[in-house]
Amino acid sequence: MVPHLITALNGPINELEQRILESMPAIERWFRLEWMEHTPPFYSSVDVRNAGFKLAPVDTNLFPGGWNNLTDEMLPLAVQAAMAAIEKICPEAKNLLLIPEKHTRNSFYLSNVQRLTQIFNQAGLNVRLGTLDETITKPTTLTLPDGGTLTLEPLLRTPRRLGLKDFDPCTILLNNDLSGGIPKILENLHEQYLLPPLHAGWAVRRKSNHFQSYEEVAKKFAKLLGMDPWLINPMYSQCGQVNFADGTGVDCVQSNAEALLAKVRRKYKEYGINEKPFVVVKADAGTYGMGIMTVRDPKDLEDLNRRTRNKMSVIKEGQEVSEVIIQEGVPTYERMNDAVAEPVVYMLDRYVVGGFYRVHAERGIDENLNAPGAAFVPLAFAEASHMPRPGEKPGASAPNRFYMYGVIGRLAMLAASYELEATDPDAEIYE
Repeated sequence: MVPHLITALNGPINELEQRILESMPAIERWFRLEWMEHTPPFYSSVDVRNAGFKLAPVDTNLFPGGWNNLTDEMLPLAVQAAMAAIEKICPEAKNLLLIPEKHTRNSFYLSNVQRLTQIFNQAGLNVRLGTLDETITKPTTLTLPDGGTLTLEPLLRTPRRLGLKDFDPCTILLNNDLSGGIPKILENLHEQYLLPPLHAGWAVRRKSNHFQSYEEVAKKFAKLLGMDPWLINPMYSQCGQVNFADGTGVDCVQSNAEALLAKVRRKYKEYGINEKPFVVVKADAGTYGMGIMTVRDPKDLEDLNRRTRNKMSVIKEGQEVSEVIIQEGVPTYERMNDAVAEPVVYMLDRYVVGGFYRVHAERGIDENLNAPGAAFVPLAFAEASHMPRPGEKPGASAPNRFYMYGVIGRLAMLAASYELEATDPDAEIYE
């Protein structure tokens, strides 16, 4: 099922689609050469927004949940990609230790862990689950909505390795984004592969670093295609030392929002876009759709109500927000049964393996859809994303649109690769 775009089918995005399809061999070669120089993140998911005049990523997750939203048809692609990823890292791997988030009561999240376990099982690995929850001191079995079960076990740390009772893994896969900080038990594991690396977690990672890297990638890609990078890149700025609870630093957010809105207005004028621009203020570190607000007029920041101040002050695991990114808002003009929709692209290693539409009936085109009440509709990526159909009318073909989303997803994944290299605390410096 493909949402319909409510924009006219002849805007800049269709020119972009046509250009991407015509340049497909050059694009695939360009990606291939980039991956010879850079290591892709082990897995990732990217929220993409299609405004009809612009197509851009607005968030890149390096600890993706939601694997249970991928259809069974997408599973073979995911298993193949998992095989390729493991082969590169630890070809003789037999055991994989998967460390999930602590919120064990969320059945939706546990179904995601079940799907990840299934993918890596089928890729030829024994998968067991180790939990960072210190209240779990013995193997604990949880029942899932479909009647299946998962067993969480307490982690066992030796001086140099991490495992479980009678289980010594070659590779440790984190599906926990470390929002609450880096646990001591995960530090100094030099004999095992820890994926993603610790500096990919929100204890260290910043969205502003990611979008700085994405800007670099978008410029290179735009040069290859002879186009304006703005069509695929959301502009942004950043403020540190912000405290929404007592109002400290809000003037920085306000002046940056004002400057960014002026830049966006100029771009809208250049392309003849009759829309009211907006920016999105987000916690610079963080996830779960928390610590996010849409700003249409910077004056609105002067008198935020208490509820909004509280919402912006604290994110997942009670972490206080002190740094924010101010990002150009990209409206989404995709609809599914009259509800606003945005595609989310899933990748394992350097491969697009599937995706889904996040759909929210109660949110507007300029609002965050990652919020309670969102529904998930699988994308027909399995047969579509790698098999575009050149020659079809731009905007009319689902495989072509999905291929385009896959390209944008991979650009964001490449940016994450640049970002992780730039922020690696153990990087070797060559003068």
